[in-house]
Amino acid sequence: MNRSQREAAVRRILEQTPAPVPPDLCGEAVRRGDRLLRRRRIVLRLWWLLLCAAAVAFTVWAVSVHPWVEPPSQTTPPVTGW
Repeated sequence: MNRSQREAAVRRILEQTPAPVPPDLCGEAVRRGDRLLRRRRIVLRLWWLLLCAAAVAFTVWAVSVHPWVEPPSQTTPPVTGW
């Protein structure tokens, strides 16, 4: 297609009457958008709750187990009776 044919095709498309829009389209879009935002907000709150619970669980585990302390040596028996 050359330029004039493309312009004519575009003019034909633009001159056609547009398809009718359903009257409840805006309301339906608003409802779907609200639902998506609500779901996203719930998922985000659950994610933060899970993250905080994991941090608390790790803290409780670390305080009770003391993973940073070096375990006692078991290679030689303790020296007693000197």
